[in-house]
Amino acid sequence: MKSETQRSYYARILRVLLHIQSHLDEVLPLEDLAVVAHFSPYHFHRVFRGMTGESVQKHVRRLRLERAAHRLKYSKEPVTRIAFEAGYEAHEPFTRAFRAMFGDSPTGFREKQKAVVFEEVASGVHYAADGEVASFEAFDYGEPKMEVTIKRLDPVRVVFVRHVGLYSSVGDTWGVLYRWAVSHGLVGGKSVALGVAYDDPDVTPADRLRYDACMTVDKLIEPEGEVGLQQVGGGDYAVGRHVGPYDELPDTYARIFGEWLARSGREARSAPALEFYLNDPMSTPPEELMTDIHIPLEDKP
Repeated sequence: MKSETQRSYYARILRVLLHIQSHLDEVLPLEDLAVVAHFSPYHFHRVFRGMTGESVQKHVRRLRLERAAHRLKYSKEPVTRIAFEAGYEAHEPFTRAFRAMFGDSPTGFREKQKAVVFEEVASGVHYAADGEVASFEAFDYGEPKMEVTIKRLDPVRVVFVRHVGLYSSVGDTWGVLYRWAVSHGLVGGKSVALGVAYDDPDVTPADRLRYDACMTVDKLIEPEGEVGLQQVGGGDYAVGRHVGPYDELPDTYARIFGEWLARSGREARSAPALEFYLNDPMSTPPEELMTDIHIPLEDKP
Protein backbone atom coordinates (compact mmCIF):
# COMPACT_ATOMS: atom_id res chain seq x y z
CA MET A 1 0.00 0.00 0.00
CA LYS A 2 1.25 3.44 -0.90
CA SER A 3 1.32 6.06 1.83
CA GLU A 4 -0.73 9.24 1.49
CA THR A 5 2.48 11.13 0.75
CA GLN A 6 3.45 8.70 -2.02
CA ARG A 7 0.00 9.01 -3.61
CA SER A 8 0.23 12.80 -3.41
CA TYR A 9 3.70 12.97 -4.96
CA TYR A 10 2.66 10.52 -7.69
CA ALA A 11 -0.43 12.56 -8.56
CA ARG A 12 1.57 15.80 -8.66
CA ILE A 13 4.22 14.42 -11.00
CA LEU A 14 1.48 12.86 -13.15
CA ARG A 15 -0.06 16.32 -13.55
CA VAL A 16 3.29 17.60 -14.81
CA LEU A 17 3.66 14.73 -17.29
CA LEU A 18 0.18 15.43 -18.63
CA HIS A 19 0.92 19.16 -18.85
CA ILE A 20 4.11 18.50 -20.81
CA GLN A 21 2.28 16.22 -23.27
CA SER A 22 -0.31 18.92 -23.86
CA HIS A 23 2.17 21.78 -24.28
CA LEU A 24 5.03 20.31 -26.33
CA ASP A 25 5.00 23.28 -28.70
CA GLU A 26 5.51 25.74 -25.87
CA VAL A 27 8.44 26.82 -23.72
CA LEU A 28 8.22 24.85 -20.48
CA PRO A 29 10.01 26.78 -17.71
CA LEU A 30 10.77 24.71 -14.63
CA GLU A 31 9.18 27.39 -12.47
CA ASP A 32 5.86 26.92 -14.28
CA LEU A 33 6.05 23.13 -14.03
CA ALA A 34 6.78 23.44 -10.30
CA VAL A 35 3.57 25.46 -9.95
CA VAL A 36 1.63 22.75 -11.80
CA ALA A 37 3.02 20.18 -9.35
CA HIS A 38 2.73 22.39 -6.26
CA PHE A 39 6.38 21.74 -5.43
CA SER A 40 9.03 24.22 -4.37
CA PRO A 41 10.76 25.53 -7.52
CA TYR A 42 14.02 25.08 -5.66
CA HIS A 43 13.78 21.29 -5.57
CA PHE A 44 11.06 20.39 -8.11
CA HIS A 45 13.48 19.14 -10.74
CA ARG A 46 15.14 16.68 -8.38
CA VAL A 47 11.77 15.28 -7.35
CA PHE A 48 10.83 14.88 -11.03
CA ARG A 49 14.09 13.15 -11.92
CA GLY A 50 13.99 11.02 -8.80
CA MET A 51 10.49 9.74 -9.52
CA THR A 52 10.63 9.37 -13.34
CA GLY A 53 14.28 8.42 -13.87
CA GLU A 54 15.06 11.25 -16.30
CA SER A 55 15.48 15.01 -16.17
CA VAL A 56 12.73 17.35 -17.35
CA GLN A 57 14.95 18.49 -20.21
CA LYS A 58 15.65 14.93 -21.36
CA HIS A 59 11.98 13.98 -21.02
CA VAL A 60 10.77 16.91 -23.13
CA ARG A 61 13.48 16.39 -25.76
CA ARG A 62 12.60 12.68 -26.02
CA LEU A 63 8.86 13.31 -26.39
CA ARG A 64 9.45 15.90 -29.11
CA LEU A 65 11.61 13.44 -31.05
CA GLU A 66 9.01 10.71 -30.62
CA ARG A 67 6.39 13.12 -31.95
CA ALA A 68 8.68 13.89 -34.88
CA ALA A 69 8.85 10.17 -35.73
CA HIS A 70 5.07 9.95 -35.54
CA ARG A 71 4.69 12.92 -37.90
CA LEU A 72 7.28 11.57 -40.34
CA LYS A 73 5.26 8.36 -40.60
CA TYR A 74 1.73 9.72 -40.57
CA SER A 75 1.99 13.18 -42.18
CA LYS A 76 3.50 14.83 -45.24
CA GLU A 77 4.96 17.78 -43.37
CA PRO A 78 8.42 18.83 -44.63
CA VAL A 79 11.30 17.46 -42.58
CA THR A 80 12.54 20.99 -41.89
CA ARG A 81 9.21 21.94 -40.34
CA ILE A 82 9.10 18.78 -38.25
CA ALA A 83 12.64 19.52 -37.05
CA PHE A 84 11.65 23.06 -36.04
CA GLU A 85 8.57 21.77 -34.21
CA ALA A 86 10.83 19.35 -32.34
CA GLY A 87 12.90 22.28 -31.07
CA TYR A 88 15.75 22.20 -33.61
CA GLU A 89 16.54 25.31 -35.64
CA ALA A 90 18.86 23.47 -38.02
CA HIS A 91 18.51 20.21 -39.93
CA GLU A 92 21.89 18.73 -38.96
CA PRO A 93 21.47 18.61 -35.15
CA PHE A 94 17.93 17.26 -35.62
CA THR A 95 19.24 14.51 -37.89
CA ARG A 96 21.93 13.55 -35.35
CA ALA A 97 19.47 13.42 -32.47
CA PHE A 98 16.88 11.51 -34.51
CA ARG A 99 19.44 8.97 -35.73
CA ALA A 100 20.69 8.42 -32.18
CA MET A 101 17.17 7.56 -31.05
CA PHE A 102 15.72 5.74 -34.06
CA GLY A 103 18.78 4.39 -35.89
CA ASP A 104 18.09 6.21 -39.15
CA SER A 105 17.95 9.69 -40.60
CA PRO A 106 14.54 11.42 -40.65
CA THR A 107 14.40 11.12 -44.45
CA GLY A 108 15.45 7.46 -44.40
CA PHE A 109 12.92 6.72 -41.67
CA ARG A 110 10.14 8.27 -43.73
CA GLU A 111 11.15 6.59 -46.99
CA LYS A 112 11.37 3.15 -45.43
CA GLN A 113 8.02 3.54 -43.69
CA LYS A 114 9.53 2.13 -40.52
CA ALA A 115 7.27 1.31 -37.62
CA VAL A 116 7.38 3.85 -34.81
CA VAL A 117 9.00 1.89 -31.99
CA PHE A 118 9.95 3.84 -28.90
CA GLU A 119 12.89 2.91 -26.71
CA GLU A 120 12.02 1.60 -23.26
CA VAL A 121 12.14 4.16 -20.48
CA ALA A 122 11.69 3.67 -16.76
CA SER A 123 8.55 5.82 -16.51
CA GLY A 124 6.81 4.08 -19.43
CA VAL A 125 5.64 7.49 -20.68
CA HIS A 126 5.87 8.15 -24.42
CA TYR A 127 4.45 10.62 -26.89
CA ALA A 128 0.70 10.23 -27.19
CA ALA A 129 -1.09 11.79 -30.15
CA ASP A 130 -4.14 12.50 -27.99
CA GLY A 131 -2.03 14.14 -25.29
CA GLU A 132 -3.22 11.75 -22.61
CA VAL A 133 -1.07 10.33 -19.80
CA ALA A 134 -3.09 8.06 -17.54
CA SER A 135 -0.24 6.80 -15.37
CA PHE A 136 3.50 6.34 -15.10
CA GLU A 137 5.90 3.94 -13.44
CA ALA A 138 7.70 5.48 -10.48
CA PHE A 139 11.42 4.77 -10.77
CA ASP A 140 12.36 1.59 -8.90
CA TYR A 141 15.62 1.88 -7.00
CA GLY A 142 15.45 -1.69 -5.77
CA GLU A 143 16.38 -3.07 -2.40
CA PRO A 144 17.55 -2.27 0.15
CA LYS A 145 15.90 1.11 0.54
CA MET A 146 18.27 3.99 1.14
CA GLU A 147 18.73 4.87 4.79
CA VAL A 148 17.82 8.49 5.46
CA THR A 149 17.61 10.12 8.87
CA ILE A 150 16.12 13.45 9.90
CA LYS A 151 18.39 15.72 11.90
CA ARG A 152 17.84 19.12 13.45
CA LEU A 153 20.79 21.36 12.68
CA ASP A 154 21.66 24.49 14.58
CA PRO A 155 22.99 27.31 12.40
CA VAL A 156 26.79 27.20 12.15
CA ARG A 157 29.29 29.90 11.29
CA VAL A 158 31.59 29.11 8.36
CA VAL A 159 34.34 30.73 6.38
CA PHE A 160 33.86 30.17 2.68
CA VAL A 161 35.09 30.80 -0.85
CA ARG A 162 32.48 31.06 -3.63
CA HIS A 163 32.94 28.97 -6.79
CA VAL A 164 30.98 29.67 -9.98
CA GLY A 165 31.23 27.05 -12.72
CA LEU A 166 31.38 23.29 -13.04
CA TYR A 167 31.11 21.47 -9.72
CA SER A 168 33.87 19.17 -10.96
CA SER A 169 36.23 22.16 -10.89
CA VAL A 170 35.83 23.14 -7.24
CA GLY A 171 39.27 21.75 -6.34
CA ASP A 172 41.02 25.07 -6.92
CA THR A 173 38.44 26.84 -4.75
CA TRP A 174 39.06 24.39 -1.94
CA GLY A 175 42.79 25.00 -2.39
CA VAL A 176 42.29 28.74 -1.83
CA LEU A 177 40.22 28.12 1.31
CA TYR A 178 42.57 25.47 2.68
CA ARG A 179 45.68 27.61 2.29
CA TRP A 180 43.94 30.50 4.01
CA ALA A 181 42.71 28.20 6.81
CA VAL A 182 46.24 26.83 7.38
CA SER A 183 47.62 30.35 7.66
CA HIS A 184 45.01 31.16 10.30
CA GLY A 185 45.46 27.97 12.33
CA LEU A 186 42.06 26.49 11.50
CA VAL A 187 43.20 23.14 10.10
CA GLY A 188 43.60 20.19 12.43
CA GLY A 189 41.14 21.36 15.06
CA LYS A 190 37.39 20.92 15.24
CA SER A 191 36.68 22.52 11.87
CA VAL A 192 34.38 20.56 9.56
CA ALA A 193 34.51 20.77 5.76
CA LEU A 194 31.20 21.20 3.97
CA GLY A 195 29.85 22.49 0.69
CA VAL A 196 26.76 24.55 -0.05
CA ALA A 197 25.35 23.48 -3.41
CA TYR A 198 22.99 26.21 -4.60
CA ASP A 199 22.14 24.88 -8.05
CA ASP A 200 21.13 21.63 -9.73
CA PRO A 201 23.63 20.77 -12.52
CA ASP A 202 20.81 19.13 -14.50
CA VAL A 203 19.09 22.53 -14.71
CA THR A 204 21.55 25.38 -14.32
CA PRO A 205 24.06 26.16 -17.11
CA ALA A 206 27.54 24.94 -16.17
CA ASP A 207 29.05 28.44 -16.13
CA ARG A 208 26.42 29.63 -13.63
CA LEU A 209 26.55 26.86 -11.04
CA ARG A 210 27.16 28.29 -7.56
CA TYR A 211 28.96 26.45 -4.79
CA ASP A 212 30.50 27.57 -1.51
CA ALA A 213 33.51 25.66 -0.14
CA CYS A 214 33.15 26.05 3.62
CA MET A 215 34.88 25.30 6.91
CA THR A 216 33.17 25.70 10.27
CA VAL A 217 34.71 28.16 12.75
CA ASP A 218 33.96 28.63 16.43
CA LYS A 219 35.23 32.18 16.67
CA LEU A 220 34.50 35.44 14.91
CA ILE A 221 36.86 35.95 11.97
CA GLU A 222 37.05 38.97 9.73
CA PRO A 223 36.40 38.34 6.01
CA GLU A 224 39.53 38.70 3.93
CA GLY A 225 39.93 38.81 0.15
CA GLU A 226 38.10 35.87 -1.43
CA VAL A 227 37.30 34.40 1.96
CA GLY A 228 33.94 35.39 3.40
CA LEU A 229 32.01 34.64 6.57
CA GLN A 230 28.44 33.42 6.70
CA GLN A 231 25.97 31.33 8.68
CA VAL A 232 24.52 28.14 7.18
CA GLY A 233 22.12 25.44 8.29
CA GLY A 234 19.33 25.69 10.80
CA GLY A 235 16.19 23.54 10.85
CA ASP A 236 15.33 19.98 9.92
CA TYR A 237 17.37 18.15 7.28
CA ALA A 238 17.00 14.77 5.61
CA VAL A 239 20.44 13.18 5.70
CA GLY A 240 21.52 10.47 3.28
CA ARG A 241 25.03 9.13 2.90
CA HIS A 242 26.70 8.98 -0.50
CA VAL A 243 29.64 6.59 -0.83
CA GLY A 244 31.70 7.02 -3.98
CA PRO A 245 33.07 9.67 -6.34
CA TYR A 246 31.73 13.19 -6.06
CA ASP A 247 30.64 13.17 -9.71
CA GLU A 248 28.06 10.51 -8.79
CA LEU A 249 26.42 12.70 -6.14
CA PRO A 250 23.48 13.59 -8.47
CA ASP A 251 22.41 9.92 -8.45
CA THR A 252 22.16 9.92 -4.65
CA TYR A 253 20.30 13.23 -4.68
CA ALA A 254 17.79 11.67 -7.11
CA ARG A 255 17.35 8.67 -4.85
CA ILE A 256 16.72 10.78 -1.75
CA PHE A 257 14.13 12.88 -3.58
CA GLY A 258 12.52 10.11 -5.62
CA GLU A 259 12.58 7.25 -3.16
CA TRP A 260 12.70 8.62 0.38
CA LEU A 261 11.06 12.03 0.18
CA ALA A 262 8.02 10.71 -1.68
CA ARG A 263 7.18 8.36 1.21
CA SER A 264 8.48 10.47 4.09
CA GLY A 265 5.49 12.67 4.80
CA ARG A 266 7.74 15.72 4.53
CA GLU A 267 8.29 18.52 2.00
CA ALA A 268 11.64 19.93 0.88
CA ARG A 269 12.31 23.51 1.98
CA SER A 270 13.39 26.24 -0.45
CA ALA A 271 17.00 26.36 0.71
CA PRO A 272 20.27 24.93 -0.62
CA ALA A 273 21.45 21.43 0.15
CA LEU A 274 24.52 20.98 2.36
CA GLU A 275 27.25 18.40 1.72
CA PHE A 276 29.39 17.33 4.69
CA TYR A 277 32.62 15.66 3.57
CA LEU A 278 33.65 12.90 5.96
CA ASN A 279 37.08 12.01 4.58
CA ASP A 280 39.94 13.61 2.68
CA PRO A 281 39.73 13.35 -1.13
CA MET A 282 43.52 13.81 -1.33
CA SER A 283 44.19 10.56 0.53
CA THR A 284 41.00 8.55 -0.06
CA PRO A 285 40.24 6.46 -3.16
CA PRO A 286 37.24 7.93 -5.04
CA GLU A 287 35.12 4.82 -4.46
CA GLU A 288 35.59 5.21 -0.67
CA LEU A 289 34.72 8.90 -0.37
CA MET A 290 31.85 9.54 2.03
CA THR A 291 29.52 12.53 1.83
CA ASP A 292 26.49 13.19 3.99
CA ILE A 293 23.93 15.01 1.83
CA HIS A 294 21.61 17.25 3.85
CA ILE A 295 18.29 18.17 2.20
CA PRO A 296 16.44 21.01 3.98
CA LEU A 297 12.90 20.15 5.11
CA GLU A 298 9.88 22.24 5.91
CA ASP A 299 8.91 22.11 9.58
CA LYS A 300 6.10 19.71 10.39
CA PRO A 301 2.66 21.38 10.39
